[in-house]
Amino acid sequence: MRQAARSLSNLVGRHRRAVAIAWLIVIAAALPFAMKQTENLTGGGFEVPGSESAAVEDVMQAAYAEQAGRDSVGAVLRADPGASAGQRSAAVDRLAAAVDEVENLTIAARAEAAARRQLAEGDLAVVSIQATANVSEQIDAAVELREDVAPGEAVAGVTPYLVGQPAAWAGLQELSKEDLESAEITGFPIVALILIAAFGSLAAAALPLALGFVAVMLTGAVIYFLSLQMEMSVFVTNMASMIGIGVAVDYSLFVLARYREEIRRGRPAEDARAAALSTSGLSVFFSGLAVVISLAGIWMVDNQALRSMALGAMIVVAIAIVAAVVLLPTLISLLGHRVEAGGLAWKVSRFLRRSTVERRRRPGITRAGRESTFWHRWTERVMRRPFVSIALSAGLLLVLATPALSMKMGTGALDQFPDEHDVVVGVELISEASGGGADPIRVIAEFGSPAAAAGGGAGLDALRADLGRDRAVASVGRWQPSPDGRSALLDVFPRGAGDSDQTFALVERARSRIIPASALAAGGVTVQAGGESARIVDVRELISSSMWKILLFILGLSFIVLMVMLRSLLLPLKAVVMNLLSIGAAYGVLVAVFQWGWLDGFLGFESEGALDTINVPLILAVVFGLSMDYEVFLLSRIKERYRAHGDNRRAVAEGLASSAPTISSAALIMTSVFAVFVFTGVPSIKELGLGNAVAIALDATLVRLVLVPATMQVMGKWNWWIPAWLDRVLPDFGFEREVEPEKQAPAPARA
Repeated sequence: MRQAARSLSNLVGRHRRAVAIAWLIVIAAALPFAMKQTENLTGGGFEVPGSESAAVEDVMQAAYAEQAGRDSVGAVLRADPGASAGQRSAAVDRLAAAVDEVENLTIAARAEAAARRQLAEGDLAVVSIQATANVSEQIDAAVELREDVAPGEAVAGVTPYLVGQPAAWAGLQELSKEDLESAEITGFPIVALILIAAFGSLAAAALPLALGFVAVMLTGAVIYFLSLQMEMSVFVTNMASMIGIGVAVDYSLFVLARYREEIRRGRPAEDARAAALSTSGLSVFFSGLAVVISLAGIWMVDNQALRSMALGAMIVVAIAIVAAVVLLPTLISLLGHRVEAGGLAWKVSRFLRRSTVERRRRPGITRAGRESTFWHRWTERVMRRPFVSIALSAGLLLVLATPALSMKMGTGALDQFPDEHDVVVGVELISEASGGGADPIRVIAEFGSPAAAAGGGAGLDALRADLGRDRAVASVGRWQPSPDGRSALLDVFPRGAGDSDQTFALVERARSRIIPASALAAGGVTVQAGGESARIVDVRELISSSMWKILLFILGLSFIVLMVMLRSLLLPLKAVVMNLLSIGAAYGVLVAVFQWGWLDGFLGFESEGALDTINVPLILAVVFGLSMDYEVFLLSRIKERYRAHGDNRRAVAEGLASSAPTISSAALIMTSVFAVFVFTGVPSIKELGLGNAVAIALDATLVRLVLVPATMQVMGKWNWWIPAWLDRVLPDFGFEREVEPEKQAPAPARA
């Protein structure tokens, strides 16, 4: 592969203009499709195949088509006390006209008449909206309706609000989109400043940003075409943007930094470019592969929304890899010496370094007789007392991870909104008007035979009474037999919101105690509880029960990738254990902040009592993959030096000294990108940003700068141990640079 990378570099150098034109054509062709990537995305996709909620939804669509859409999306009209009768009636007309413009939504004539009557008699009207669609399509319809109705904004003395779980998810999409745009506007200048400080060249700093833009934009076009063939969540764009900017900047930073390093060694530009691709370029390929594998672990969860988010992130990482090893060398070849240090940016950054950091540094000499740098001296100190370094750093990570032992997954859509948001106000109003939540729990009784249907009357009445006596139930409807007589439907209205812990507990009690204890269960009647609240419960259960599969998948395949790359058994094992430490510490911090509320009131933090269910697997996959980036880059440099002279201690010091500045810059960029999301308004986005930022920061400091050199010192030559039979089977990708070894390197230890 090393020779293939050098051949690619030579090819790009000879045909740089043709390659650049080809990329421009691809970008120009993709841009129109990227601009409309959200057209076919859906707000749904959170169904759980094979669950009770899915079974109930199937029966509802087949036997209760009219009832299926009732009470899922609704509206509340609140009139000011001084609003006239004409203004109140006009508000109903405006709502009806807006609903008529949305596919799959209608307002029945009797619902309009009831709303007019309620506003004539009082200041509040609850309007039932009929939805002839499944849950995912209802969310999409609610998104469109929000644009037409403008909930929360008063018109002629009457304020409309949309209610129901689909409307809540639609509002959350809108809020998340606003936060994402704000984060991108804030994040790009921060990344640019860090790159300028790292490179001292505006041209060099612009290249990683350009690659980030290209990766995200091309991914948007791919998402558009995928959305024509399969269901893709609207949150896929958030995921692709957040991950794409970070990895594209990281990968280009690795390759560009190595190129400039080779230039400083006196190599011609062509040789420097080839060396960068055959070393850091291969590291980028393997680290990107590790990220893709980590994200692929989310496919262990049978949930289309999560899978589509993972797919979008996998695509943007793959495109970032291609851009780093093809487009970046092309741009480097075209720009020439402009990507090297120089100019005003270099003078300013050099002045600042000399005035601060370098003034405090004293030159020294290593044991090998070379000039010592800060990172050489740091590594020597860590490796001088490896057991103390391991105990202190690992101990701190374990302390931070301790709260994760009490992790609780939960939170719903309503928990994500500020108290004054129109979605929250709408739920409060409908609770005030009806004495309960807007979303009923759907209880379906299916009769296996005519005899069961005929004899189930008493049992149905008894179950209805049992459900009505529960403390969390506001009211219970009447059993509605299906037209074919094979099933019956009961709507149970909870006192709390549809995504409150109180309602979730009601669903679990109904499923585990109330329904099984009824006479229907013994009479050959199948009874299941569904609806929006039940669906959320099923999603939680699906994700929590799938976490071990995700973890096993990620650990296993990441271990294999590292073993193939490093030709070692112990180094990959060490890598996955250390990554678990940083992830555990990130989870611990999240539990302390968002579950225990240790930072409530600070920077807008407010405890939700649990971690967002969706975030838990996302943080695991994203952080593990990104941590592997730094592990691959660091260990490849250490292995390169070990192959050159065979001294493990010296190889660790030299590898860390040469890679630490780049890893630190890359981690600072990634941490800054994620930290920007901490200052957004949506708690789940805050949580995702804080978890990723903490994990990356800990990984790039305690893990890479302390644990890695300390453990490699303890293991010595066992770092490179591999059984002889396995060594013969695995391919050797040759990450070492093509230089004359300082002495003959010993063969890796074998069994």
